[in-house]
Amino acid sequence: MVTALLDDTALRQQAWDIAAGVVDPEIPVLTIADLGVLRDVAVTDGRVEVAITPTYSGCPAMNMIQLEIELALEREGFRGAKVRTVLSPAWTTDWMSEEGRRKLRDYGIAPPAAGSSRRALFGVQEVACPQCGSVNTEVLAEFGSTSCKALWRCKSCREPFDYFRCH
Repeated sequence: MVTALLDDTALRQQAWDIAAGVVDPEIPVLTIADLGVLRDVAVTDGRVEVAITPTYSGCPAMNMIQLEIELALEREGFRGAKVRTVLSPAWTTDWMSEEGRRKLRDYGIAPPAAGSSRRALFGVQEVACPQCGSVNTEVLAEFGSTSCKALWRCKSCREPFDYFRCH
């Protein structure tokens, strides 16, 4: 019994590490762990179940993420892994890792500040330009190339940029 528990614990960590490496198909510099979409991995009697939460309900990337998790686990010997979608609690940008925020900025997308989802509910946003760092910015369009992003412009360097919207 203890051996089985240790085996499941080790398998859980291995499965977590594999699933955590799956990238977001819309922003391929981010993993699902960076985004906070990967919520849990459970192993029971050697069977793996992964729980993911979409950035918003109806996110078109979730089907691809589910398939990529299943394929990644299959490639590493985890047969028949299940991926389930968990809608509650709802995903928030507060679940993003600091590493994920850094990766977004380096990629040219302004990340939401940690803890900014509550302020965004009340329309209080300060978005720094990922090119020059200025907060003298303005929104051009509430939605950008994906529903997760808005189009902004820096008034200092005059460059347009995507902003990963707070949820």
